[in-house]
Amino acid sequence: MTTGPNVAPAATQPARWLAGASSAFAVTVDFDAEEVWIGEHPDNARRPGVLSQGTYGAKVAVPLVLDVLARVGLRATFFVPGRVAERHPARVREIVDAGHELAHHGYTHTHPGRLDSEQEASEFAHALEVLRSFSPDVVGYRSPAWDFSPATMDILRKNGMRYSSNLMDDIRPYRHSSGLVELPVQWILDDAPHFWFSNASWTKSIRSAREVLELWQEEAGGIHRLGGLTVLALHPQIIGRPGRIGMLEEFLGWVVGQGEVRTATCAELAEDVD
Repeated sequence: MTTGPNVAPAATQPARWLAGASSAFAVTVDFDAEEVWIGEHPDNARRPGVLSQGTYGAKVAVPLVLDVLARVGLRATFFVPGRVAERHPARVREIVDAGHELAHHGYTHTHPGRLDSEQEASEFAHALEVLRSFSPDVVGYRSPAWDFSPATMDILRKNGMRYSSNLMDDIRPYRHSSGLVELPVQWILDDAPHFWFSNASWTKSIRSAREVLELWQEEAGGIHRLGGLTVLALHPQIIGRPGRIGMLEEFLGWVVGQGEVRTATCAELAEDVD
């Protein structure tokens, strides 16, 4: 079964996670800031009220998330668009200086399928140059859309990427035919589907942090029992609200407390895959 262009069937996971763990867990943070509103809708660049939601992520939420990670003793992988790194260099340096992994999230926050192959390759290379000016070890990619174009896999291979975290076809890591490791994701473990509110339609409600904590514990507990990989996907402007940041700390503490869970960055987990 295939799930996208140049995607190979899932292979079995390693016989054991490192250190004899029963399952694995990764905290990932998509630090999009204002770019999530500008990437596919450039006119939003002239809407300070809209962009202020992303500014909150950089100004207030990233420090709150970093504090939580420090208290629970976890290192995360931050997927950052190149243009966000240019706009908020001090925050990106703070992330790297705290020992977290920096990974590729496009240059503009644009679905790769909206770009032709030359544009996509150019944007990718530009973002990689920007990100590697902060950390030389940028080896992973998350599409701004959790999706690929027909050219994406080849671009990742040519630029030396070691892993992708975009597809939802498994609960265990596997290798694509290109050799790239896939660290699967799922919307249930992303904060945006539960909390993202848009006043464009006023039809989406905002859920309580307590309800989402229960959902995440159910899903992560199930993955743990099956010996898989839980990839938590966060957005600072969403999870970093005062009423949610405490829930994040409670959830991460719960994960660590399960025991026999390998907690690591995405790059480290990709190295576990045979």
